[in-house]
Amino acid sequence: MRYLPHTESEIQQMLAIIGQAHLEDLFSTIPAHCRRKKKPNLPSPLSEWELDDHMNRLAAQMPQPAETKTFIGAGSYHHHIPAIIFHLLSRSEFVTSYTPYQPEISQGTLQAIYEYQTYVTRLLGMDVANASMYDGASSLAEALLMAMRITRRKKVAISSAVNPLYRKVVDTYLAPTGCDIIEMPYTSTGCTDSACLRQTTELAAVAVQSPNFFGCIEDLSAISTTAHQDEKTLMVTCFSEPLAYGIYKNPGSQGVDIACGEGQSLGIPQSFGGPGLGMFATRSAYVRNMPGRLVGKTTDLDGRRGFVLTLATREQHIRRERATSNICSNQGLCATAAAMYMATLGGTGFKKLAKLNYDKTEYLKRELRRIGCALPFQATTFNEFVVAYPNGFDRKYETLIEKNIVPGLPLDPFFPDLAGHYLLCVTETSAKADLDRLVKEVQS
Repeated sequence: MRYLPHTESEIQQMLAIIGQAHLEDLFSTIPAHCRRKKKPNLPSPLSEWELDDHMNRLAAQMPQPAETKTFIGAGSYHHHIPAIIFHLLSRSEFVTSYTPYQPEISQGTLQAIYEYQTYVTRLLGMDVANASMYDGASSLAEALLMAMRITRRKKVAISSAVNPLYRKVVDTYLAPTGCDIIEMPYTSTGCTDSACLRQTTELAAVAVQSPNFFGCIEDLSAISTTAHQDEKTLMVTCFSEPLAYGIYKNPGSQGVDIACGEGQSLGIPQSFGGPGLGMFATRSAYVRNMPGRLVGKTTDLDGRRGFVLTLATREQHIRRERATSNICSNQGLCATAAAMYMATLGGTGFKKLAKLNYDKTEYLKRELRRIGCALPFQATTFNEFVVAYPNGFDRKYETLIEKNIVPGLPLDPFFPDLAGHYLLCVTETSAKADLDRLVKEVQS
């Protein structure tokens, strides 16, 4: 968007109308010691043409997906997005609508949210879904806060195989509550060791991720059974790749009480890390403690179908101390994009796409094993897996970057015990030739 600044005379006219003499007067309510006294050290201004050239030069420094083959996921995934998604989202009915503050006249927005909720509950096997959270990390944190409200307990157990960034957000959210966070280790299979739960009491929730950060599929049924030995403890599952539920059992069928995670894979571009989509679903018994809003369907006095804001327990709607969440908005457009994506693929297409992702990942795993790479975790995976390249690969890693190949995410910054290990990701966007080239470069 072009920015056309006001002229000095226009600024003076506007100031005169509001009864101010100088622009500085607009900031008089800010204490002097909080204001910057020196002008920012900015470069001299450029003409429009010069600015365009400068921005193009900066953009040229960024590797482009067409030229660079990136095998990194770790919570954000590159998928093909059907052209129909962008076409429909660009319609003014969707792109300009914000949030249903006046639900009685927001029927289109409410219906879009209702459709999204329906698809989410079917995908995750849960009873109700909200509309929606900011991202996967905040969804997990809100799920644990919800479990604490329901159980009136201040102790949770969370798997160390949950995305490290999610765990940092959880720490930030829960720190003011005085909640005790117990970390469950991962085993040699790459999955969570829940044995400590048998000796731990008074838990509000047990939280695992599936597929977890290593791409491994957790045994949610077994962990749920262990967690539910205490009838009050809730089982929480998060995810960053919902496409996995196209071929694997959904959380609801495995005893999960709250399912939450990142929905970016469902028709939302990576866009340098955002925006994302926080998906959140739960059992009907806990709906009144669910954060966010819930849209329902009804009929009016004339028998016509209508959509209503059924539940909105936010601080903007009820007393702040009773609010279930202080989020000020939802990811409305992102949720609509996800609904469009799921509707476009349909159940059969969703399953086929998930199987394609699985097959491509298994092909790369097999080829890397063939050339001598070690895959330390033997659990079933989806889209992602951990690999230990041959000794001295850290030098070759930089060489491959120069060749426009990013051969995975180094894990040692997150897991020091996995130094020399890399997290690789494969989706349907990776051609067989790309996978073969990676194998060839690693072997050379």
